[in-house]
Amino acid sequence: MNKQRLKEILSKFPTIHIAVIGDYFLDRYWKIDPKRDEPSVETGLTAYQVADCWCSPGAAGTVVNNLSALGVGKIDAIGFIGKDGEGSELTALLDKIGVAQTHMIETNQRVTPCYTKPLRDGIEMNRFDTKNRTATPPSVEAELISAIQKVIDSVDALIIMDQVSEENCGVLTEKVRDYLIQLGKKLGEKNSKPLIYADSRERINLYRNMVIKCNERETLEACGLYDGTLPTLDILKQCGLKLAEKTGRAVFVTMGERGQLAVDLKNETQQAKHVPAVLVEGEIDICGAGDASSSAIVASLCAGANYEEAATLGNLASSITIRKIGQTGTASPNEILTAFEKYS
Repeated sequence: MNKQRLKEILSKFPTIHIAVIGDYFLDRYWKIDPKRDEPSVETGLTAYQVADCWCSPGAAGTVVNNLSALGVGKIDAIGFIGKDGEGSELTALLDKIGVAQTHMIETNQRVTPCYTKPLRDGIEMNRFDTKNRTATPPSVEAELISAIQKVIDSVDALIIMDQVSEENCGVLTEKVRDYLIQLGKKLGEKNSKPLIYADSRERINLYRNMVIKCNERETLEACGLYDGTLPTLDILKQCGLKLAEKTGRAVFVTMGERGQLAVDLKNETQQAKHVPAVLVEGEIDICGAGDASSSAIVASLCAGANYEEAATLGNLASSITIRKIGQTGTASPNEILTAFEKYS
């Protein structure tokens, strides 16, 4: 890819419409000042003093945050929040970055998932998690499917972000997932838009009829080969091809400092194309790198990029976000161009 081609792809981002269905979390940060520690009168235990606090959209919210930073023209959020303070905070944050929430379901049958992260001397301490630990009610599932039906004909892509580890307790329940799989099958038979793209922390092997993205561990687990060791490139290529055959669509395998694999069964000469990572020097923070990559991949595909080009943009975006220490960073088009000029 040359600079002119990169500019051409980036220039189309403002014309793109992407919906993101998934588990929207509130990420809450507490900055603790160790110098202000004091004993609790009631318990005698140390009471940590919060000197600063801030919040950001997490999980699927990280993806829409990245899409917004990339300049994607229209972004729809599909998911649920509870009728609680965390839901109000998350709604305000999504409003701030221009994410449409017409299809976000507010319900008293769910709580807004929240990760509270205390930071002491710049180090994250034990996290406090608030999640739904009971099955998502059928009425909420029906609303989610209805929301998909309402947006599917108008979007260029639908991104699926399956974050919750507990089966059937989040947005992507078995019922919702099965609906999306059947939708992908119908679209494939008609060879029509939109692109459907899935990223799942625990269940990527269950997704079919759509493009999928997985990291090294997830790829090996999906193929029953994970043993805790670093796999060779050849093994990952074989697993990527196996997953592509299962889902019937392209597969992206992110490999950290080794870059990505773009697996495309339609082009036999480039079935598992290795796209090297962008060189990054100095301290890094990999939090959110996969989400940044997914956002750039999908936006690029919608802009007419091929799979190798999309993986290149994914690598560029993640190389920028991992240099933003202590935050779930984003990458702008200008930052991507700068990184390309510097490291290509």
